Amino acid sequence: MIKSYKDLNVYQASFSVAMEIFELTKKFPREEIYSLTDQIRRSSRSVTSNIVEGWAMRRYENVFKRHLVNSLGSCAETSVWIEFAF
Repeated sequence: MIKSYKDLNVYQASFSVAMEIFELTKKFPREEIYSLTDQIRRSSRSVTSNIVEGWAMRRYENVFKRHLVNSLGSCAETSVWIEFAF
């Protein structure tokens, strides 16, 4: 039974990935701290935060959907930053 956003598998997965990205980006070159490192961390956290914001507004279906769509967009952005990192 889902009582909180923390019970959502998608929340758990996105949070875990964002934390893994945070740890991995600690090893990035120092000159990337204010560009690539910052961007990839912010976009990965945005995936999770949009899920949580959507959950908070779930009684308003359109608002809930908009946040989930924003989360998908942040996921795509994170993928691009990961490509740049490689």
